[in-house]
Amino acid sequence: MRILVVRRDNIGDLVCTTPLIAALRQRLPQAWLGALVNSYNAPVLAGNPDLDEVVAYTKLKHLEPGESALGALGARLASLWSLRRRGLDWVVLATPTFSPRLVRLARWLGAKQVAGFSDASVASLALDRAVPLAGLEGKHEVERVFALGTLFGIAGEIPPLKVVPDPAELEHVRALLRPQPGIKIALHVSARRPAQRWPADRFAALIDRLHAEHGASSLLLWSPGPSHHPRHPGDDEKANEIVARVRHAAPLVAYPTLRLPELIGALAACDAVVCADGGAMHLAAALGKPIVALFGDSPADRWRPWGVRHKVLQPASREVADITVEEVAAALGALLRQEAGA
Repeated sequence: MRILVVRRDNIGDLVCTTPLIAALRQRLPQAWLGALVNSYNAPVLAGNPDLDEVVAYTKLKHLEPGESALGALGARLASLWSLRRRGLDWVVLATPTFSPRLVRLARWLGAKQVAGFSDASVASLALDRAVPLAGLEGKHEVERVFALGTLFGIAGEIPPLKVVPDPAELEHVRALLRPQPGIKIALHVSARRPAQRWPADRFAALIDRLHAEHGASSLLLWSPGPSHHPRHPGDDEKANEIVARVRHAAPLVAYPTLRLPELIGALAACDAVVCADGGAMHLAAALGKPIVALFGDSPADRWRPWGVRHKVLQPASREVADITVEEVAAALGALLRQEAGA
């Protein structure tokens, strides 16, 4: 059997799909199992032992300077044509929405059967096998995606999230942190939406406090680049402000992550993580890290860290800026005590 799982959206969405991929591999060990993703989220699946092949294409909004749209479209067509020639038995549309466009893509790929989520519309009858979206309200994204497993006779406990750090990236960060004392706390300061952003002065105060209370060293992580970049705004200014505000006694390693494998390796090298809801949070969960998750205007019941010890902080205002340093420090302290007692 040849099965293709399609998940072409954000980093965290793809992380939340890895339990379904693992369950499909366990259920059908002899099958060819592939994934169709985009170049932005593809490193999530690097080294994943459950997949035979990862096919990634570049979205036009992700083109780097010097890359042509025509070239990207040509490469995409070549990748899709190679999938079409495989004689796919199943295409599994793993995003918990109904998309006629994705159904058309699956049919173009020559899938004998197309599985996905039905919104009860007439158009969703185009799916050969479907899970009703109406029964998934209030469930975590992992549970929503995993519901597709029932179409393949999969039941029981949901496998854990799975992300495999690059050994070279992991060792590089460990070498940077090795001279630093105490436990290592990763602080990821970037967030796409304004409601998810914690101010620089709070991060600096937290770094000082973690050193004073726990003897901890901090690893400062952010998306590099200027905040005014038209396509890929970064947090260089915020990171510089944080570094300038931290007292010299607090051990701190500043580490911008331009590439996703760098971020995965950095998170894997630390003992605990503080970050806003987003891709970094889901990566940290897949790496088994205790997490203090700062939630603004996104639904915590659907997107909270899965499968690890965590504390979700979400103020009534739904603005991360209204979370205090004391709240974050207390939440992290509780997690560290739980880890020490485990």
